[in-house]
Amino acid sequence: MKLIRSRDNAAFKALKRLATSTRERRKVGLTLLDGAHLISAFQSAGGVPEQLLVSEGRYGDREIARIAALMPETGVLVLGDSLFNDLAQVTTPTGIVALVRAPRPPAIPAQPDRCVMLDNVQDAGNVGSILRSTAAAGIRTVLLSPGCSFAWSTKVLRAGMGAHFSLDIHENVDLAAVAGRLHARLVCTGSHAEKSLYQADLRGPVAWVFGNEGAGVSKALSASAAERLFIPLAGNTESLNVASAAAICLFEQVRQRGR
Repeated sequence: MKLIRSRDNAAFKALKRLATSTRERRKVGLTLLDGAHLISAFQSAGGVPEQLLVSEGRYGDREIARIAALMPETGVLVLGDSLFNDLAQVTTPTGIVALVRAPRPPAIPAQPDRCVMLDNVQDAGNVGSILRSTAAAGIRTVLLSPGCSFAWSTKVLRAGMGAHFSLDIHENVDLAAVAGRLHARLVCTGSHAEKSLYQADLRGPVAWVFGNEGAGVSKALSASAAERLFIPLAGNTESLNVASAAAICLFEQVRQRGR
C-alpha cells in the first residue's frame, strides 16, 4: 500500500489529468468510478479495477475496507484527504475511487434489433439517466452519435448508477447508417408528431431514437423513422426533459410486453 501526500507526485498528477479531462480519458481508455456503489456494480459484473484510490481519513471505513480487501495491496493507493478531494470532483467525496478500463463492447450487430440511439444528447446527466432507464427496461444495446456526452465521463457514470456494466455502449456511431440496416422499427418522439405514444404497438422489435435537448432528433433520422410519436402532456407544458421522455417511452414498451 502506497501513501501519497504531495501534489508534485507524478502518479497524482497523472490521476488529476484523468479526473479533469475527457480528452485524457478517451486517449488512454481509462476512467474513474466514484463511490462504493459504482465500484461494487463494476466488480459484480466481473470487472477488476486497475487501481483503488482511497482517502487517507476514510481508509478504515467498513465498506471501503471490504472493497479494498478484494485487491492486492499493490493495487491500493492511499491519498492525503485534500489530494483525494481534488480527484473526486464532488461536493461530498465518498472516500474511494476506482481506476478502471472502460469496457469495449462487441461489434454492433449487422442488423440491430432492440436498441436505444442517442442523437446528439449533450447533457451528461441526461445520457446517464437514459442509460439507467435502458438497462432497467431490459435493452442491452445503446448507440451514441459523435455529438453525445462521453459515456464514461464521471458525471454520466454517476447518473447511470451502475447501468453501464449491463449495457453494450457504442460511441461515435453513424446513426443514419445503422438506421438503414435495422431489424426493427425505428421510432422517435417529437412534440409535432401526430400519433400518441399510447396508440402505438410497441410489442415487436423497436429501435428508439432520442434527440438533442433543444433541437430534438435530426431531420434525417426523423424522416427515416417508421413512427413518430408524441407524449400527451397536461396544461401548458410544451415538452419534457429528454431523459424523462425516454423513461416514459421505454416503460410503456415494457408495459405492453407484460414485463
